[in-house]
Amino acid sequence: MEQTLDWIQITFLAIIQGLTEFLPISSSGHLILIPQLFGWQDQGLAFDVAVHIGTLSAVLLYFRQDVWLMTRDWSTSLVTRQPTSNSRLAWWVIFATLPAVIFGFIINNGLEEALRDPLIIAATTIGFGALLWWSDVKGKRIRDEHSLSFKDILIIGFAQALALIPGTSRSGITITAALMVGLTREAAARFSFLLSIPIILGAGLLKLKDLLASAHPVQWDAMIGGVTLSGLTAYAVIALFLKWINSIGMAPFAWYRFILGAVLIALFI
Repeated sequence: MEQTLDWIQITFLAIIQGLTEFLPISSSGHLILIPQLFGWQDQGLAFDVAVHIGTLSAVLLYFRQDVWLMTRDWSTSLVTRQPTSNSRLAWWVIFATLPAVIFGFIINNGLEEALRDPLIIAATTIGFGALLWWSDVKGKRIRDEHSLSFKDILIIGFAQALALIPGTSRSGITITAALMVGLTREAAARFSFLLSIPIILGAGLLKLKDLLASAHPVQWDAMIGGVTLSGLTAYAVIALFLKWINSIGMAPFAWYRFILGAVLIALFI
């Protein structure tokens, strides 16, 4: 039987999910470390669905104007065959999602558990943190997301597929790749956040399918708390990250990843 979550666990896990979904600091590293520190059992499928709904709601709400324009222009372009910058951006989100979908099926067919070794997560947390920092230093940072080419999208899309390796960080690796192809920090973050929409939606639907097939009762207060707290946290993270990223750069997040990776090594070596 699934455990009943108390409000300390609900609050902490929902806020951590809201933070780590969009900051380039690796959610899987935190999800391994936090239960170890507090002695918590797995939070269960229902809560996972709730926090995915919360973070998806946050990114859709924040980018509601962009999503509307992309959806409208993409739909219109299917009929008129006249692309716009918004319809192209919608196509880029679709194409950049495909590698993660393909590799996701491969990993789910046998490799997922092998990749969840804490030392692998520690290594990827540190290694991809260093790559994030390097791309921030070396990137030209002169373009916006509307200037992306198909070649750029392939690079970002295959980079996102690497996030299926725990510890990589989906936002971290997509921002890294976007910086490498010359996007500004803000543009790299914006495209990473837009790219998260189909990924979070897909992950949430898969977990929802598993939840509907489960016989465990749903703890509705945990669900409501998870949606609300993860959504509010994620919205604040998106807004503040985009506001401050041009001034603070990626170095603080890289250093945080180095420390997190070192803690994981100390705990599990």
